[in-house]
Amino acid sequence: MRNLLLLLALCIITQASIAQESGLSPFFKVGTSDKSISALTAEIKTQLQTNNFKIAGEYAPESNDNLHVICFTRNDLQNLCLQSTDRGALASVLKIGLVKKEQQTTISMLNPDYMFCAYLNNYETNKIAYDKITADVKTALKNFGSEFTAFGGEIKATALKKYHYKIMMPYFKDPVELNEFESFEAGVEKIRNNLSAGKENTKLIYEQVFTNEKIAVFGVGLLDQESGEKHFLPIIGEDHIAAMPYEIILQDKEVTMLHGKYRFALYWPELTMGTFMKIMSTPGDVEDFMEALTK
Repeated sequence: MRNLLLLLALCIITQASIAQESGLSPFFKVGTSDKSISALTAEIKTQLQTNNFKIAGEYAPESNDNLHVICFTRNDLQNLCLQSTDRGALASVLKIGLVKKEQQTTISMLNPDYMFCAYLNNYETNKIAYDKITADVKTALKNFGSEFTAFGGEIKATALKKYHYKIMMPYFKDPVELNEFESFEAGVEKIRNNLSAGKENTKLIYEQVFTNEKIAVFGVGLLDQESGEKHFLPIIGEDHIAAMPYEIILQDKEVTMLHGKYRFALYWPELTMGTFMKIMSTPGDVEDFMEALTK
């Protein structure tokens, strides 16, 4: 009887702990401004650099002047992410989204902790260091708003670590294998050349090449008018553009990407299956674009 009561007490404590676990959202709304996107971009980049972040790249998703993404990184972030060997370098670039509607521009940011929790196997052990990075990003953006209102859905940390949208859908650990090269150097050269040529209407937004670790990450704009960002972002939601651009990662000789059925669901977790069905071809289209960059 005593053992039964003890087991019951443990179950109650466990359930209470799960219920109290805070959720993470993929984005923060920083604030709004009546300034132009170009003016805001210049000011935000200056503030990021003042806080020791480096601008990795920027672009207008869909080639739409009312949309803009700023990609940035920092040495401590890179070093931490490289310690997570299963494609951890994908988390080494953070992003800010600007969306202009009428005369107002909304400033949002990808929630670093959301991405860190989903991607990195050293997030828990180095949480203090990751928390500092998140705090420093917020400090850099304090002049542009003080809201930092979470949006885009909410997933508990325990679920985020092993996230997948539905049964039989891919996890983070199920990447799409795009190609294998003779060497790391050959892979970097091939991908760079194809991006430089704009193959399949792609555009290089940023690259991170870690020569010693033989890891390279390429942020790729998907500018095809029929099957690229212009097709799928208006359907699933342009307010989430801080999730863009899409990435491929080269590790030693093998280049992979996160499966579209994982990555789109991760950053648009509130969407219904009905909405996702409207972009049913998109995961395959993105795979085709990225695979072409490796040929």
